[in-house]
Amino acid sequence: MQRSRLFLALVTASVIALIWGPAASANVALLKISQDPFTNSTSQHATQVEPDTFSAGSTIVSAFQSGRFFNGGASDIGFATSTDSGGLWTSGSLPGITKFLGAGPFDRVSDPSVAFDAKHNVWLVSSLPLLDTANGPLGAAVLVSRSTDGGLTWGNPVTIARATGNSDLDKNWSVCDNTPTSLFYGSCYTQYDDFGNGNQVHVSFSRDGGLTWTEGALPRQGVIGGQPVVQPDGTIVMPIDNAFETALLAFRSTNGGVSWTGPVTIARIRDHNTVGGLRSGPLPTAEIDAAGKVYVVWSDCRFRRGCKENDLVMSTSTDGVSWSAPARIPIDATSSSVDHFIPGLAVDKATSGSTAHLGLTYYYYPATACTAATCQLTVGFISSADGGATWGAATQLAGPMALASLASTSQGRMVGDYISTSFAGGSAHGVFAVANPPNGTTFDEAMYTPVVGLSAARAASVVNDPVLADAADHPIRSQRSARR
Repeated sequence: MQRSRLFLALVTASVIALIWGPAASANVALLKISQDPFTNSTSQHATQVEPDTFSAGSTIVSAFQSGRFFNGGASDIGFATSTDSGGLWTSGSLPGITKFLGAGPFDRVSDPSVAFDAKHNVWLVSSLPLLDTANGPLGAAVLVSRSTDGGLTWGNPVTIARATGNSDLDKNWSVCDNTPTSLFYGSCYTQYDDFGNGNQVHVSFSRDGGLTWTEGALPRQGVIGGQPVVQPDGTIVMPIDNAFETALLAFRSTNGGVSWTGPVTIARIRDHNTVGGLRSGPLPTAEIDAAGKVYVVWSDCRFRRGCKENDLVMSTSTDGVSWSAPARIPIDATSSSVDHFIPGLAVDKATSGSTAHLGLTYYYYPATACTAATCQLTVGFISSADGGATWGAATQLAGPMALASLASTSQGRMVGDYISTSFAGGSAHGVFAVANPPNGTTFDEAMYTPVVGLSAARAASVVNDPVLADAADHPIRSQRSARR
């Protein structure tokens, strides 16, 4: 076994080589790409949660929370960057956001999202900074940190939006238009919602590499967890949950984010309430292929009798208006007791249509009949080489993990409200939180990726499964609390 070379700095780079994953039962060797470097007593250390990734060429950039607070946010946003398609990684933390690094003005930060602007050759990480108040953490702004050297070092953040009045911002996500023939090539878009005003959806756009931002006009709609994607002609399609997480919606803009139409309903959500006190929910993960076909995946129990477990299901669209009926991704048989949740989808940008390569990293319980003390949290991966018409065999990447090894939050034990996968060098690279047992009160929850990227696979045709659950197995949620 190769030993790890691990040196973590707050801003200066660190190169991380091979380290094996903590679970002997997993099928894939893992690389530990970052760990929580902070020591402030107000956070849980060492914990890292909620990664996003994006790739361009041979570069992969991931960003995540480091030092999770119980009631929202983290000490800072960490990053890990590979410039050789996932071989070696450079890690650090984003400066100028929180008081824990670079004398930033904010108390905490959450919700990292990664994007790349090819026209301006700049990497972006948007985030949600929080201020401590008597009523708990407040979503005070949406920020974007910029890197002009390939994601290796980062400047102080730029403000996209700032909370005013009774605003309380939440759940940002960023994307850029990287098609040179698009009318809006070089435009970047950041979605967020305002929890203080009925979860109203907002999107701001930038035409200058993230230096300045302008807010677009959207219909009145309460939302949570949007993931916009950009088609080759510049059309933006944004899958997003409604504020109750009972339906998956889509908005669309054809004028560079200045105005938006919608929402249209992609599907009603029928989901199983994840047991054991794990923080989870049916938030979407969305990607796009080279031809502009949009793929969106979420957790849903419609194919399980009595809605006792979640599958991962997928819907697709070529125009953001008409969507296919949800199709079950055949990770396990519908007769199994396996529960699947928190998916992170990737589509190879060099592929499309019937030869589109898809990779999906996700968490699961091998048996859903478990408790906080007995649930076995596990990480899996499945792929398709034909646009999701068929899928290869699922493989275990990490776990099982005990829930007590995870950061504790006011909404349950946490690996993240989302995780992520990106293709680079023709293979899929997921980044996800893996936790070893704590050492006393000190956690060991950090960011991992497979040592070698995973290939897309083809399998037998999938038979359409009948819908068996008419509704979720829990009462309809009231407008959810902020997901921070």
